[in-house]
Amino acid sequence: MAEAAIVEARRLLRAARVATLATQRDGQPFASLVTPATAPDLSPLLWLSSLSEHTRHLQTEPRCALLVQGAPEGPNPQTAPRLTLTGLAERVPEAEVPALKARWLARHPYAVPYADFADFALWRVRPGGALLVGGFARAVRLRAGELAPEPEAVAAIAAAEAAIIAHVNEDHAEAVAAIARGLLGGGEGAWRLVAVDVDGADLAAGEAVLRLPFGRPVGRVEEVRAALVEAARQGRARLR
Repeated sequence: MAEAAIVEARRLLRAARVATLATQRDGQPFASLVTPATAPDLSPLLWLSSLSEHTRHLQTEPRCALLVQGAPEGPNPQTAPRLTLTGLAERVPEAEVPALKARWLARHPYAVPYADFADFALWRVRPGGALLVGGFARAVRLRAGELAPEPEAVAAIAAAEAAIIAHVNEDHAEAVAAIARGLLGGGEGAWRLVAVDVDGADLAAGEAVLRLPFGRPVGRVEEVRAALVEAARQGRARLR
């Protein structure tokens, strides 16, 4: 149960393009809508304006929580899988901003026009723990150490990510389209691979973004290749 819960929790967090952020000021809770992405190590990334109420809260009280959710099984919203992640928010150091900002924009390409506004900055939430509710009356608590991917695997895939993306987009554009359209239900478009991590990959065409979860976490380039090859095979089969 624990292993399955970890996989589901990580998939929910990696796939989320919208979340509820809970902050507080002087003991008064406050909730707001935010648009997360995840760093290679699974830490949520938030592109926040200093003019926003929640940003001012985090500047004085970094303790916060994020709620992300999937689709319900039917008309009852309580059947939707969801993850509440608690942690500490911090400004991303300038040296790390270019790579992580690019990763955030890969998930939210519509934000490019305001990505360089002076009042915006990249924040990261360092996970402290999580509660996964896999559906009605199915709850599992996860410690940060259980939820986090293996550091060695994270480093290996992060180091190879740019080369993987360049190779796949230059030499296997048809495979990317087969994954997006056949396997993930995307429409027509110039689909590209835009991000890779230990849990899956992101594909984009214009402002449309789709998440491909891998069948299991990967730690080597060969495993990424095998996962993408299998996804392309399945996508082609469904397009026939």
